[in-house]
Amino acid sequence: MMYWAIGYDEHWNRDIGFDVPAICDHPDCIAAIHRGVDHVCGGEPYGGDSGCGLYFCEAHLESKALDDGAEPTPVCAQCASGKPAFEPTPDTKEWVNYKETSNYWAGWRAYHQNKA
Repeated sequence: MMYWAIGYDEHWNRDIGFDVPAICDHPDCIAAIHRGVDHVCGGEPYGGDSGCGLYFCEAHLESKALDDGAEPTPVCAQCASGKPAFEPTPDTKEWVNYKETSNYWAGWRAYHQNKA
């Protein structure tokens, strides 16, 4: 399995990885998590073949065998029932502030300011 500290999900237009603090994407939850593979619906970055690619706390992921004989995959209630994905939660203030002020992100900020 691949582990990313920081990556980008173009489908949901947001940063992902275990270094990205986040809030569970379930609309009725405020649990603090990170956007690493431990919390992703589908068990793989971007959701793999069976998930939506959103991020959930343990209470909002369930293990479900999606194919006969397959290993159970962690999925959200929406994917488990074949419904459309929830709306993703916005980035945390902590993450936005880090990207706006950290020297680590200085090159990224310069690049994106020049594109505007």
